[in-house]
Amino acid sequence: MIGAFYEHNLRGRYVEVEYADGRVRPLAAERWLRPIDGDEHVLGRCGGPTLDVGSGAGRLTAALARRGIFALGIDITPLAVELTRRAGGLALLRCVFEPLPGTGLWAEALLTDGNIGIGGDPEALLRRVRQLVRPGGSVFAEVRSPGSGSTVDRVRLRHGGRTGDWFPWATVCADDIGLLAVRCGFPTVELWTAAGRWFATCTGPAP
Repeated sequence: MIGAFYEHNLRGRYVEVEYADGRVRPLAAERWLRPIDGDEHVLGRCGGPTLDVGSGAGRLTAALARRGIFALGIDITPLAVELTRRAGGLALLRCVFEPLPGTGLWAEALLTDGNIGIGGDPEALLRRVRQLVRPGGSVFAEVRSPGSGSTVDRVRLRHGGRTGDWFPWATVCADDIGLLAVRCGFPTVELWTAAGRWFATCTGPAP
């Protein structure tokens, strides 16, 4: 059901995110269809095979392919996978917690556009990504700005009078990513900013 609402939004239909505390905001997934300021800085750090987790319409996956870097996008929404392939990227309809090709061999993994919140448990997600990248591999995680706080919210999507099931979604702020990454097997963490966005490069131990 989550994927169906997301597809509606990718097709230009209005979808809202409703929080359990009563807040409501537009999903606005269409903003991920085009390059976003700061993307070039992320792409420029990818030097080897890259796994794009929650790749959506595949703007980063396809951009890496155009640069000659092998990249695979994974997403749980069929339309998102289709759009990635149309754009020239390689993508699979797959959840990050399911079996994936290249486990333990990826040089980099991307958790951009808030995807560190997938599943509502950033620690479980980072531990999973640690399994996916090779020794010395890195994950580029987009985080919230310092001082904004980390949260775990219950949310659901709404469209045309219909609502989906509640599910957890997390955010991680720059103040918290360091300790979290170390707990998950990434001993080296570098914070950096680009175009007003905050990122953490979390690197695993060298082989």
